[in-house]
Amino acid sequence: MRKTLVVLSALLFALLIGNKLFNKTELPSRLRIATGGESGVYYAYGNAFAGILEKRMNIPVITIPSGGSVENIHLLRNGRADIAFVQNDIMIYAYEGINIFSTEGPFKDFSAASGLYPEICQIVARRDIDGIPELKGKRVSVGDEGSGTELNALQILGAYGMSYADIDVDHLSFGASVSAFKEGKIDAFFCTAGVPTPAISDLTADGQVRLLSVGDAHARSLISQYPFYSRQTIPRDTYPGVDDETKTVAVKAVLVVSNGLSEQVVSGLLKILFEAREEIAKTSADADNLAPESAVDGLPIPLHRGAEKYFFGN
Repeated sequence: MRKTLVVLSALLFALLIGNKLFNKTELPSRLRIATGGESGVYYAYGNAFAGILEKRMNIPVITIPSGGSVENIHLLRNGRADIAFVQNDIMIYAYEGINIFSTEGPFKDFSAASGLYPEICQIVARRDIDGIPELKGKRVSVGDEGSGTELNALQILGAYGMSYADIDVDHLSFGASVSAFKEGKIDAFFCTAGVPTPAISDLTADGQVRLLSVGDAHARSLISQYPFYSRQTIPRDTYPGVDDETKTVAVKAVLVVSNGLSEQVVSGLLKILFEAREEIAKTSADADNLAPESAVDGLPIPLHRGAEKYFFGN
């Protein structure tokens, strides 16, 4: 029932406001969107969305490449971004001031706008590595230091009773991980992103790459300890050269906004986002997952008042 109401409310709101999205006096002079690394989904998705927003809102919309979720939270906190892409696990850590944000304390001056798509924890390894336990003694990139990917890597390794003491750790960005893997400098790397991830598709095409599964018992243990994870399967043939399905876990990509943005601006940009889904999907296929009926599921912090207005008409 809640999902049906979300859909009906969103459609009714869209009809009521028509093309009069914004009162020009309430528009900011610009919008800044924190995205991600140039090889990742956040970057492609964010740039496609920014271009559409700029045309519809008739104000400059600037995208900020970054190291991902953790850096994006810092950009919001420091007033250098208005909108950001983040993982739902990183979002709750920041909001509550725990884990990697324990020193800074809680950050409450931002809100959820919409869930976007599942971010799947992918473990890319050389073909002769048959499972996560075989990463012991191997050189593995776990993502940028302090990144969402690194936290996912630590938690997945922990579910197997492993830690950094068991592997030769590299802290490389996603793009740098791909390059190092191609050059034989690392044996495996973690990547938390939507699928298919284009850079991974390039790697798997020669058939010499394996995606490692997270076993059922280990996934159950992980989800029990960290409820923001969900079970996910990467279907066979999602990537060229990967003929078997890969069972793993995922977090959720979320669009978050500064509380300094007005209700009108946030509700308007959400209307643009959902109307432009097919257009954004031409650049970032993950936009196909965007749906009003699931957009508010799995969001562990409050919705912005403009998102409440868009989804529920409040």
